[in-house]
Amino acid sequence: MKPLEIPEAIRLQLVDAAHAGAPLEVCGLLAGREGRVDTFYPMTNADASEDHFTMVPEEQFAAIKDMRDKGTQMLAIWHSHPASPARMSDEDIRLAFTPDVIYVISSLVAPAAEALRGYAMIDGVPEEVAIHEI
Repeated sequence: MKPLEIPEAIRLQLVDAAHAGAPLEVCGLLAGREGRVDTFYPMTNADASEDHFTMVPEEQFAAIKDMRDKGTQMLAIWHSHPASPARMSDEDIRLAFTPDVIYVISSLVAPAAEALRGYAMIDGVPEEVAIHEI
């Protein structure tokens, strides 16, 4: 899968959302065109959990409708790991049902170079995808 391009302003929105929601996991959707993110859709973590998230379906549907109206597509599903590295947990892997998206994870404990990582699910196995800040 080709790299995901995230503008610095959106990366900062992800960082701010992760810090604002800590110690709970926070989540959202990233949309755009041709691998370049142009919109962050913050979602409510219905589970209000430190190690799990479930998006509110009505918010997801509204975001998808907005993407369709704008002619964009969902490129990534994002969530934070407030107390663990930016890697797919066993639960993240088990719940990675959406095909053809990148799973982006922000860590609040990882070094800056590893604080934001992306993964594509290939035959049930997460493979790292480069994230380029633009």
